[in-house]
Amino acid sequence: MVALVLTGVFMIVEVVGGIISGSLALLADAGHMLTDTMALALAAMAFRVSKRPPDGNLTFGYQRFQILAAFVNGLSLLAVVGWILFEAINRFISPNEILGETMLVVAAAGLVVNLISFAVLHSGDQENLNIRGAALHVAGDLLGSVAAIVAALVIIYTGWTLIDPILSVAVAALILKSAWSLVKRSAHILLEGAPEWLNVQMMQDRIVAGVPGVREIHHVHIWGLTPQELMLTMHMSVTDDASQSEVIREAKRFLKDEYGIGHATIEVDVDGCSDH
Repeated sequence: MVALVLTGVFMIVEVVGGIISGSLALLADAGHMLTDTMALALAAMAFRVSKRPPDGNLTFGYQRFQILAAFVNGLSLLAVVGWILFEAINRFISPNEILGETMLVVAAAGLVVNLISFAVLHSGDQENLNIRGAALHVAGDLLGSVAAIVAALVIIYTGWTLIDPILSVAVAALILKSAWSLVKRSAHILLEGAPEWLNVQMMQDRIVAGVPGVREIHHVHIWGLTPQELMLTMHMSVTDDASQSEVIREAKRFLKDEYGIGHATIEVDVDGCSDH
């Protein structure tokens, strides 16, 4: 909420400053801050919605809403990159006059605002894709402010206005890298993908070797509601002398301690797999 208020208020200041000075770097950063304001509002709403308890319609609860918010935020960042590149091309073709002093004052103020917002968000859980998405938006603004300051100084001392679209493109490239990573990670979770760090076959081998009574494992499915809330289902066959309930308890304890999987559903096969 702190980052949301700061970003929303300064976005208006930057739009006015960009129009008065004629700076694309400021207007590009203001456009980015507009998406940031919406992104931060979406992220804040996602946290509130994700705390709702499960119900008859969403039996796993609403935690996945945070991932959906992160995915939408990543897509909005890609849209911002496209807009900056489009405007930069127009500025290369038709350069315009830029008031360097006005641009410098607004950009310096924006840097302070973005530093505060980024510090607040960066102090949160960076494994949470919702917070990470919000922080990446503000980090993009931070880079935009730095680029605008550099461009303003160059324009003031040399009068070379093409530095404005050039630095805007450089910032867009940096935003693109982070945005693509966010979209890719959140889409992977929305598609029920296994955690990127997890080798499923190695996990199966470790369970067979490390949990007494386990003979064989198959039909393994693992996914996450969020990167922190991992889920698993699997079939297991046990040795004849083993207690099925004890083996299941030990397997669940192993999954929790070794892999952080807090919700595991295990089916024990008797007389072969019932799904074959």
